[in-house]
Amino acid sequence: MSSPLWISEADVVAMMDIGDAIKALEKALLAEARGEANNMVKTHVAWGDGATLHAIGAVFPNEEFAGTKTWAHTKGGATPLLILFDSETGRLKAIIEAFALGQLRTASASGVATNLLAAKDATDFAMIGTGKQALSQVAAVVAVRPIKRIRVFGPNAERREQFAARVKQEFEIETIAGRSVAETVAGASIITVATRATEPILAAEMIAKGAHINAIGAIVPSRAEIARDVLERCDQIVVDSVPQAQKLSRELMDFFGAADQEGWKQVRSLADLVAAGESRGVSDDLTLFKSLGMGISDLALGIELYRKARAEGLGREFAHPEKAALRLRREVGQTV
Repeated sequence: MSSPLWISEADVVAMMDIGDAIKALEKALLAEARGEANNMVKTHVAWGDGATLHAIGAVFPNEEFAGTKTWAHTKGGATPLLILFDSETGRLKAIIEAFALGQLRTASASGVATNLLAAKDATDFAMIGTGKQALSQVAAVVAVRPIKRIRVFGPNAERREQFAARVKQEFEIETIAGRSVAETVAGASIITVATRATEPILAAEMIAKGAHINAIGAIVPSRAEIARDVLERCDQIVVDSVPQAQKLSRELMDFFGAADQEGWKQVRSLADLVAAGESRGVSDDLTLFKSLGMGISDLALGIELYRKARAEGLGREFAHPEKAALRLRREVGQTV
C-alpha cells in the first residue's frame, strides 16, 4: 500500500495551470449535480482583530476520495493545507500545500461561471482588488473570453499601478489603472470584485446593462462588496453552494432573509448551471456569481494533483501515521 504524499507548492504549480483547474472543476461540478459528490458546508470561528479559522471539505465516494482544507487567517499570514483521505479505508493519501491550489480553485470557479454567464463577445473586463487572488482571477476571465481591455482598481495608488503593469506584462492586453471603483467598472461587460471590504463598494448605478459580476471577496458575514440594488437588477444569481451562502454571505442573507424564505428559490448552484449547460438569457440585465469557496472545488483540484503526482513521480512520500498505545498510569512521583 502506497505511503502518503506531501505535495509542495512547487509541485502544484508545475502540474496545474488555470485551464487545467477549470476543466477539473467542471468535471467535479457535473459529479455534484449527479449526486456523486457531497460538500461539507464551510465553517469558521473568529477571534481577535479579524483572525479566522476555516474548514471546508467534500467527499467523492465513486473516486474513493474524501478531503478537507483548513487554514488560520491572521494578520501574520496563513498556511492552508488540503488533506486527502481514502473514503473507503480512511487512510491518509496526501497533504497538499494549498496557497496556489486555493488561488486556482477560486479562479477556476470564476472561470466556469464567467464562461456560462458572461456575454460571448465580452471584451472589456474590470478587476476590483489587487490582492493575492487578483492575478489568477484575471487569468480565469482571459481564459474564457476574448478580452481586449482590462481596467483595475485598488485603494492604494502605487499598488494598483504596479498591478496594472504586471497584468499588462503577463497577458499582453491593454491594462489601465482606474481612479475609483465607479470609473473602473463603467461600461465593463465583466466585473470581478475581490476585496476585503466590510461594506458594499459596487452599486447598481455604476454597472452597464448586460454585465456579468464575479463577487469573491466577502466570504464571511463580517464582509460585503455588493450593494442591495445590484442584486435587485440581477436576472440570475448563482453561488458555489446555496447552503453555504445562506450561512456566510451577508449580502444574500440581508437580501433574501432566512434560509427558509421563498426568495432563495431563485438562487442556483453553479453545479446545476453546469449540468443544465445553460447560459445568460438574451434579455438578462445583470448576472452574478457569488463565490464563497467550497470543499468540492478544493478536492476536485486535489484529486487531479494527487493522480498527476503519482504518475509523474512528484511529491515526497512520508510514513503513514500509526497508532501508539496510551500511557494509562502515571509514573511514580508524577503529579497532575
